[in-house]
Amino acid sequence: MKAIIQKAYGSPEVLEPRDIDRPSIGDHDVSVRVHAAGVHRGDWLVMRGLPYIARLGYGLLTPKNSVAGMEVAGKVEGIGKGVTQFQSGDEVFGWCNGSFAEYVSVSEDALAVKPANITLEQAAGFPISAFAALQAVRDTGRIQPGHRVLIIGASGGVGTFAVQIAKSFGAEVTGVCSGKNVEMVRSIGADHVIDYAHEDFADGERRYDMILDTAGNRSESVVTFLTRVRRPC
Repeated sequence: MKAIIQKAYGSPEVLEPRDIDRPSIGDHDVSVRVHAAGVHRGDWLVMRGLPYIARLGYGLLTPKNSVAGMEVAGKVEGIGKGVTQFQSGDEVFGWCNGSFAEYVSVSEDALAVKPANITLEQAAGFPISAFAALQAVRDTGRIQPGHRVLIIGASGGVGTFAVQIAKSFGAEVTGVCSGKNVEMVRSIGADHVIDYAHEDFADGERRYDMILDTAGNRSESVVTFLTRVRRPC
């Protein structure tokens, strides 16, 4: 099969197409014929080997996984003998190692059946960012109807999903983003949108039940503002 291989860390030139063997599957794995693969910041970081501390996980000098890609959508073409959730022909999406290839072997617990109302191309862009947002909003934040939620970085990969998930739970959502993305964040459901270049979200007297900082902001504004939330997450 054809795949995009990475043997070293560096610029995009380290990625190259090659013919390799189709991956085998274990008892609890699923063989997926790749229709679409998501590309996001995580792929860029792995390609570059950044941050350096992360190489403890994905390879000190070279990547442990030679085939690039983390998000996949496609059709099941084979299952391990222990797989119970899927069967050949199912359209699925999820995360894995090596999605930039014609076929990929995926653990069954890293896959879900694709909803009928979205395309495989759309599904390939969901898994990592959407799951991170779901964990943050539903599992850690324990959002309830009527809660006030502040999402910093609301126009990013995790942030856009977080806005929509919080709204689906009945929360009142305030999104923080750059001016060029204000209308987009409003269009996906945010009740209030703050352009961080012109307004400090830490000003004023608003209180929030949850603050989700997807931008990794460690500014004095965030630290100060955390003292004003009603229920820190």
